[in-house]
Amino acid sequence: MRILAFSDLHLGRSRAAALVEASAEADLVIGAGDFCNMRRGLEEAMALLGRIAAPMVVVPGNAESAEELRTAAHEGTRVLHGDGCEIDGLKLFGLGYGVPVTPFGDWSCDLSEFDAATLLSRCDAADILITHSPPKGIADQTSGGQSVGSTAIRDAIERMQPQLAVCGHIHDSWGHEGAIGKTRVVNLGPSPNWFEVET
Repeated sequence: MRILAFSDLHLGRSRAAALVEASAEADLVIGAGDFCNMRRGLEEAMALLGRIAAPMVVVPGNAESAEELRTAAHEGTRVLHGDGCEIDGLKLFGLGYGVPVTPFGDWSCDLSEFDAATLLSRCDAADILITHSPPKGIADQTSGGQSVGSTAIRDAIERMQPQLAVCGHIHDSWGHEGAIGKTRVVNLGPSPNWFEVET
């Protein structure tokens, strides 16, 4: 399956246009959160992506809640947050929000490590794990070199060993990747990222 994946659109019009254009070649599109800014402009952000015809699976970032994303998402888009779905035999599980809790204040949608671990425990196996936040120690460094990823997400990857784990959230680590066991972990960013995943 040919998969187009991105994160952290943040209402970027030119980036959205590039994603829409690229999506014509995709069997599946994955969005790993932060479509808008600080809980504002989500409907506009989803409208920018409205011409994507491929099946689309998304998780909320810390810039939008799961409920807000479910309301704004266009028809045919699956919103995952502590749950999963199967598309053409491919098992996906998603968890949104900032993990651990961010310092950004009341507007940010965040989860504690405990709450994230509780939601991730619902999944026994997945081909692709979609999270907004990166796992601790991989693609999670700020510009100051601080590792700010999630231990709960890392533990879930170690336990499930999906083929692929995609994330975003830490802008300074866009495009960075690594591995946890057999799992490839990629911090996506808002440019088109392509993956071939066996079903």
